[in-house]
Amino acid sequence: MNQKQTIGKYRWTICALLFFATTVNYLDRQVLSLLQPRLEEIFGWTNTDYANITAIFQFAYAISMLFAGRIIDKLGTKWGYGWAIIVWSIGAMIHALAIPIGESLVAILGFVGLSAFSVSVVGFMFARAVLAFGEAGNFPAAIKATAEYFPKKERSLATGIFNSGANIGAVLAPLTIPWIYSHLGWEAAFIIVGAVGFIWLILWFIFYDNPEKQKRLSSEELAYINDDDEAQEVVQEPVKPADKVSWFKLLGYRQTWSFTVGKFMTDGVWWFFLFWLPAFLKAQYDIVDEGVMLPLAVLYTMSMIGSVWGGWLPMFFIRKGYLVYDGRMRAMFVIALFPLVVLAAQPFGHISHWVPVLLIGVGAAAHQAWSANIFTTVSDMFPKKAIGSVVGIGGMAGGIGGVVMSKLGGALFDHYKALGHIQTGYTIMFTICALAYLIAWAIMKFLVPKYRPISDL
Repeated sequence: MNQKQTIGKYRWTICALLFFATTVNYLDRQVLSLLQPRLEEIFGWTNTDYANITAIFQFAYAISMLFAGRIIDKLGTKWGYGWAIIVWSIGAMIHALAIPIGESLVAILGFVGLSAFSVSVVGFMFARAVLAFGEAGNFPAAIKATAEYFPKKERSLATGIFNSGANIGAVLAPLTIPWIYSHLGWEAAFIIVGAVGFIWLILWFIFYDNPEKQKRLSSEELAYINDDDEAQEVVQEPVKPADKVSWFKLLGYRQTWSFTVGKFMTDGVWWFFLFWLPAFLKAQYDIVDEGVMLPLAVLYTMSMIGSVWGGWLPMFFIRKGYLVYDGRMRAMFVIALFPLVVLAAQPFGHISHWVPVLLIGVGAAAHQAWSANIFTTVSDMFPKKAIGSVVGIGGMAGGIGGVVMSKLGGALFDHYKALGHIQTGYTIMFTICALAYLIAWAIMKFLVPKYRPISDL
């Protein structure tokens, strides 16, 4: 009898739920970036206004990630994930009320400096902050669920699969949001897309439970999930359970700093691609609305393939005889080479807008491949009870990196647009994006040169 049939496959149902949630997560994020060219015209935004709105999201996301991981560890995966998607779905929908929200906030809190911004900017900043607070729970919960339902040797593949939902969301967004905008208005786009999260919520509470309590999970599959005594891998000694692990204690480990630095250096690249690509296509090629659909769909389809490929690549090296961590780091080095092609996006962009789209697509695919592996370094090294907290710490650092990239991009684009060659601003940003991964990999390798699991938490 086939071993996989004997073991069972219910863990992949959980992976499908994580994929669906991540798709919704990124679909909600993309609504604003796709509507940015039109909202810019409606409300008279500058690049700096838009950068401020996206920076608030990233800043709120960064701070929330720190606490989201802790909350997920405390509430458990089922309820922690459920509350996260409730909050972010509401946050997505209230973008439609940005004007009345902005008017109220300026009237009530104008004395703290909000009056320096337009009402629309204030309203969108508030909605983005709520969205960020909820969305911060997605990856800590998903990584924790992956650690609960998958053995270490399968986690990067499972992470790559559910992480590819980010790209499905980004593909679906340009295929649906411009149509909703043109037929129902910008408010409807936020409301309809935000409501999708509640469909996922129903499925989550039907199909998810802790593996030890999951009636749909066979005893053979549960034993397989918990069997981390892999060949050629050091087995961790049993550790004493603890109610919670101190952030300060976690910050004392090089493994935490390796993950944190890697996220800080590279998350901003992905968010730059996510938030600024429609603006780039408009600024340099005058492509807006339905015109962005095909380029963005192609780019994010490439990213989806990159995510799954990135999850598979370390398994290739592990089968060659490498330890799990060594195989993962070798895979991440290979992945870090691919974004270098983004350096050619501007020099050859005069040929066609498809040149930068495809080259940036390679960079975006590499990021998703990188993301599938960097998240899994946490579950490789840390016990399950600390995973949410460590992912939260790294996620906060990644959010701060996103704030830096967004603010830097907005300032550069406004500066060079005033000088008459906004292309230079994009050249600088693409150079940063291209080099970030190799620098991050070198620092991570320096901090944790060999596999060193944490056994004293």
